[in-house]
Amino acid sequence: MGFLGSGGDAFNRRFEVFRRELRDRGWVEGKNIVIELRYASGMMERFPEMAAELVNMKVNVIVANGTPATQAAKNATATIPIVGTGTDLVGTGIVDSLAHPGGNVTGISNLNDAVAGKQLELIKEIFPKVSRVAVLWDPRNAGNAAWLAKMKASAEELRVALQPLAVRTDGDFDSVLAAIVKERAGAFSVFQNTLIGNNRGRILDFAAKKKLPAIYPDSTYAEVGGLMSYGPSGFDTFRRVAYYVDRILKGAKPGDLPVEQPTKFELVINLKTAKEIGLTIPPNVLARADRVIK
Repeated sequence: MGFLGSGGDAFNRRFEVFRRELRDRGWVEGKNIVIELRYASGMMERFPEMAAELVNMKVNVIVANGTPATQAAKNATATIPIVGTGTDLVGTGIVDSLAHPGGNVTGISNLNDAVAGKQLELIKEIFPKVSRVAVLWDPRNAGNAAWLAKMKASAEELRVALQPLAVRTDGDFDSVLAAIVKERAGAFSVFQNTLIGNNRGRILDFAAKKKLPAIYPDSTYAEVGGLMSYGPSGFDTFRRVAYYVDRILKGAKPGDLPVEQPTKFELVINLKTAKEIGLTIPPNVLARADRVIK
């Protein structure tokens, strides 16, 4: 099998969960399965080339982590089964529908109206005076675009002005982060994306220096100094990906396997960071956290 991924510590930890789940289902590397792993290393423009390489190797199934990787895999083959993850597999045209994906792709679609709204609600709960929230996103990522549309609808209901700030290269971050200060955003949200994740340290340093509340897409940010994260459990997603791989290797057709949406979401709060930026997290928010880092 082939695996297209972004790379990095967070990916590596989740990939080990995927490996263990495969072993539990009887697929052991070096015995009855070989995994050809391809890292983008923060450069999602490499996905098409790597997907083509896996197709030329005639792998039996391709796992693609994230919307850009899944799109690249689908563009590379219409016959090899693909297990993809992405923000909105239906809205981006990767599958026909959740119940009947059709074609050669199935997997996990993370788009959920409640999650986009919940991220803004959490910002409002811990920082009630906020009226402007900046958003870091990559317009090349169709999943980011879908997520932004959902967040805009939630922002209207919460009477919060959004400030979308697009990043396309590493060189964009200095000007984008400066724009957050210039436009006086009271907080910011970070979307899940290969390029953005590759600049995680720069973003966290900025938030700490400016003492700005921020919410991140997964727990790996909160674990290294981000204020809080809310989103689907990455570990749970990788376990479910292994389930799909197992079904396909045992003869199931991807087009007949319904696309799943996440059922486990995690709220992680870093109290140390909250204290450093002068924020008091309301007790009712702390009580709902799956994990509190002190």
